[in-house]
Amino acid sequence: MNPESSSTPTQRLISRATLVSQGAEAKVYKGELHPPPIYPVPSGNRDHDSEPVLIKYRFHKQYRHPTLDASLTKSRVAGEARAIGRCLRAGVNVPGIRMVDLQEGVLAIEWINGKSVRFLLGGGAEGEEEVDEVHGDVVESEETDEAEEDPLKGYNITQDDIMQLIGTEIAKMHEADIIHGDLTTSNMMLRPPSAPDKSSELVLIDFGLAYTSTLVEDKAVDLYVLERAFASTHPASEPLFASVLKAYERQAGKDWKAISRRLDDVRLRGRKRSMVG
Repeated sequence: MNPESSSTPTQRLISRATLVSQGAEAKVYKGELHPPPIYPVPSGNRDHDSEPVLIKYRFHKQYRHPTLDASLTKSRVAGEARAIGRCLRAGVNVPGIRMVDLQEGVLAIEWINGKSVRFLLGGGAEGEEEVDEVHGDVVESEETDEAEEDPLKGYNITQDDIMQLIGTEIAKMHEADIIHGDLTTSNMMLRPPSAPDKSSELVLIDFGLAYTSTLVEDKAVDLYVLERAFASTHPASEPLFASVLKAYERQAGKDWKAISRRLDDVRLRGRKRSMVG
């Protein structure tokens, strides 16, 4: 997509947006669905208010045949939008969908202001600056001493509270038969409370690998992926993940027994693969 030759509304939207990240499959922009008008607007007129959005653009892959590339792009954009939409209907905290353009390979979703759970749990370092810039505040390279001591300052929440939110939201997602496919603490945002008497909100993000499944196996593997992410990113994380599972169990109810048994099986297979190499 060439911003200089923009013609469609979607192309014009991207030409006005700011590129914040680029991966192998997509470019991510921060933009506005309704940019401010160039003429004066009377005070109090909210018809022209702009809304920040995250724009995910799956660009053309030169190494693929154009017909195949167009088909795969449409399928993946539609699949991600479908997964988010199903989560929204089930009451899972995920970004709202603002626009879908299958032809252009673009999905625009609500911009989440906040920080990733990875950063808030002290697991910053590799890739974290990019994650927070893409979906919330940029993590500055030089933090104040106070911020380093208490990254949760301003969120009115404890680490254990965050674990409860994680377990509950994942269980709600699985109840809707959505498998995330890439559960890590980088793909969870904590939105600060909107008022002193309000609670922080955990939002699951990045459904690019998500799919629909009723299989207990797939739900157990989803949890195992998160468990391994905790172990690799957050040292001494066993108590933290145990709290996640307790909250998941409370939300899942009778479904937990089968998922728990399968999770044990998945862990055993994972350990065997590690030993074999």
